[in-house]
Amino acid sequence: MSPRLTPFILLLTTLVLLTGCKDRQITAYRAPKDPAAPVPVAPAMTPGNQLPPDHPPVGGASGTPAAMPGGDMATMANTAVPTAGGNDLKWIAPAAWTPKSGSSMRKGSYAVKGNGAEADLAITAFPGDTGGLHANINRWRGQVGLAPASPAELDAAVQHLDGQGLHYDVVDLAGPSGTRLLGAITSFNGNSWFFKLMGPDALVAAEKPAFLQFLQTVQAP
Repeated sequence: MSPRLTPFILLLTTLVLLTGCKDRQITAYRAPKDPAAPVPVAPAMTPGNQLPPDHPPVGGASGTPAAMPGGDMATMANTAVPTAGGNDLKWIAPAAWTPKSGSSMRKGSYAVKGNGAEADLAITAFPGDTGGLHANINRWRGQVGLAPASPAELDAAVQHLDGQGLHYDVVDLAGPSGTRLLGAITSFNGNSWFFKLMGPDALVAAEKPAFLQFLQTVQAP
């Protein structure tokens, strides 16, 4: 080897060694986070904690409370027999009685006028016997301000009337406050029919013959 090349070779070797001994630089990277999973949200409830209108029934629920089976006498007494075309009793009211609009509970409603006063004639029908004859008469007694009577007293006060194949139990009740009630009960097709004329004592008493005659016109269809 030439003596001139020796220093050059030593310098080159030194440079190579120094380059290989330098610390390697470390590069850091920040990885993006995964997006957060959406939080499930419960469906909003309609007012009253009811299901939405288009929600199918859950467990047979319809969104409204189910009616309880059975019921007391007050509930039954407020359940009128639905009017079925051609299946209700028919009658002919006196010409002096004025038909008037009544509630959905009534089969018929009339205003009975005379001497500047007015009485109300109501015709209603309910399923079954609605508690029996004695209970119904005592209910009427309470409406004119009379105390309940014993079964024997009630039986003695009942007048029996037959007409057009129907049997009526009729009572005439005069209250202490000047109110009088004429009532008749008959049974037809498993329902109890009530005919009640109630108003000022003198007027109702004067209309009693017309009331009894009216009952004679009532007949099955």
